[in-house]
Amino acid sequence: MTEVLLFSYGTLQDPQVQGANFGRRLDGLADALGGYERTMVEITDPNVIAESGLTHHPIVRPTTDGSGRIEGVVFRVTDAELHAADDYEVDDYHRIRVTLESGLDAWVYVARS
Repeated sequence: MTEVLLFSYGTLQDPQVQGANFGRRLDGLADALGGYERTMVEITDPNVIAESGLTHHPIVRPTTDGSGRIEGVVFRVTDAELHAADDYEVDDYHRIRVTLESGLDAWVYVARS
């Protein structure tokens, strides 16, 4: 079973969301992503709203000048769990590979351009 790193700055940190998508609570470490800014996006998918309990979720976009810093948590997940996270995230997001401030390479969901 292959494991990968997933950086979360939002609802994937919620134990209820983790239980619904991964069947377990994830343990993670604090980390940060430079060069991004955080805003909110309206969620209309009823299943995602039911899992998170929220109609608006945080979303990040790269800054034009490279400034900005997003704090979050990096989790070790299986490939299957990463694909479950893909299914959870709505079309406003897409997954990219980034290097976190710690130097770790991880997947993160950012705003679609």
